Amino acid sequence: GGTMAEGCLLGMGNPLLDISAVVPQEFLDKYKITLNNAILAEEEHMAIYADLKENFPVEFIAGGATQNSIRVCQWMLQAPGACSYIGCVGDDDTAKTMTEVCQKDGVGVHYMVDSSTPTGTCAVCVKDGERSLVTALGAANNYKVDHVKEPANWGVVEKAGFYYISGFFLTVSPASIMEVGKHSAANQKTFMMNLSAPFIMQVPPFKAALMEAMPLVDVLFGNETEAQTFAETEGWGKDLSVKEIALKIAALPKEDGSRPRKVVITQGADPTIVAVGGEATEFPVIPLKKEDLVDTNGAGDAFVGGFLSQLVKGKDVAACCAAGNYSANVVIQRSGCSYPEKPSYEG
Repeated sequence: GGTMAEGCLLGMGNPLLDISAVVPQEFLDKYKITLNNAILAEEEHMAIYADLKENFPVEFIAGGATQNSIRVCQWMLQAPGACSYIGCVGDDDTAKTMTEVCQKDGVGVHYMVDSSTPTGTCAVCVKDGERSLVTALGAANNYKVDHVKEPANWGVVEKAGFYYISGFFLTVSPASIMEVGKHSAANQKTFMMNLSAPFIMQVPPFKAALMEAMPLVDVLFGNETEAQTFAETEGWGKDLSVKEIALKIAALPKEDGSRPRKVVITQGADPTIVAVGGEATEFPVIPLKKEDLVDTNGAGDAFVGGFLSQLVKGKDVAACCAAGNYSANVVIQRSGCSYPEKPSYEG
């Protein structure tokens, strides 16, 4: 492809180290966690990290939803420095490792460092290829809008034409989301978010922060469960199809009315739905044999990364979904959000 502008895509989110292991059902029951869900760790979950390390063969993988998507996008683009990432880490070996991983991938990282708090971790509990995520945000939770306003970091914001922030960041720094979102809308740039998990909609302050940002959102990602949860919390009931929900979200008020919002809802092995301008289209995913599925950890993030890699090139929705499907297909055949050295994508 053509040359990519440096720093054209900026991601902001929670940088986490994934601690991943295959576990039995008893382990999930012990911590009262369910597959295909993501939660923030509470007191009752705090032993899970040591438990995984002591009793299972664990893998340590750079994670965090937005960081995953940004790294996959960077991998797909194969243009060093095309993607940047901002979030908060501790002053520890975990942060050093993540910085090295991102830099090796060609991502420009601009971490805020909070030396008083350890870098965040995410327990990835895998069973039959599906995953349950339990996150201890650690330093990620201490990101402050003052950091993004520092001239060096605001320069990163100004350089970018595309922004991607997971819904998980709504629990950390809604002020940063609004700051970047308003800059994007004022400059006709592309601001994108993800519903990320049912709890984002179910916890009233998080839902309120999401709805405050929604008029600034040009592209919204999510999966079918998150879309259904969104509909319920909006009082739209339980009877709407995913297509109908996507169309209703696309039609919510938007600050820059000249460009209709795109709503992109993945449905696992079922077709991805894209709603825009009163029309919803289905894009089938690449079929995968059950025996080729390693784990779904990072699959949704990888879809977004692939999608963004074509969006920043000005490609249409079909091309974006095709690249998203390719990336997700690669990642679900590997452990965590990881991929071979180079993509073999012909888009």
